[in-house]
Amino acid sequence: MIEVGDLRKGHVIQLEGNLYRVVEVNKHFMGRGSGIIRSRLKNIQTGYITEKTFSSGERVEEAELTFRQAEYLYFDGDHHCFMDLGNYEQYLLEPDIVEDAIGYLKENMEVVLLFHDERILGIQLPTSVVLEVTQTDPNFKGDTVSGGGKPALLETGMKVTVPMFIENGQKIRVDTRTGEYLERA
Repeated sequence: MIEVGDLRKGHVIQLEGNLYRVVEVNKHFMGRGSGIIRSRLKNIQTGYITEKTFSSGERVEEAELTFRQAEYLYFDGDHHCFMDLGNYEQYLLEPDIVEDAIGYLKENMEVVLLFHDERILGIQLPTSVVLEVTQTDPNFKGDTVSGGGKPALLETGMKVTVPMFIENGQKIRVDTRTGEYLERA
């Protein structure tokens, strides 16, 4: 059992006999009373997203997951192919299972596959990945004064805001939890 105040995006919980992945969590605290936790949950079987409000202090059952190290091999147009590093078995996953991770996946990248009763629920990425900038506007003298950033297209097709000094061809580290630029690699 896990307290609802400890729920984070990506957690898998068991509620009313169904498995749900936490999509979003917002905590609201009242003046004197206990707070409420509003959450958006995606039903893993049906794919439907539902909103659920919990009282602070409530507990929910966390799903029993097993984790297996795997390597991302390729995308064939319909499925993403992963290979279990323990027994070399290959798994073809639908794009809706991979979801938010698509923008971070590169060939030969190591990830963790999440299983529940031998069924793949999703993948867990490392906290940061190194990706190459394929397209961004050139830097002009004096641009650094504003302290802002500029849009950049990465090798996986993902868009991220980078500092003005980043140029095409450079490798950057991106946080997979927030999708933000961290540093040059």
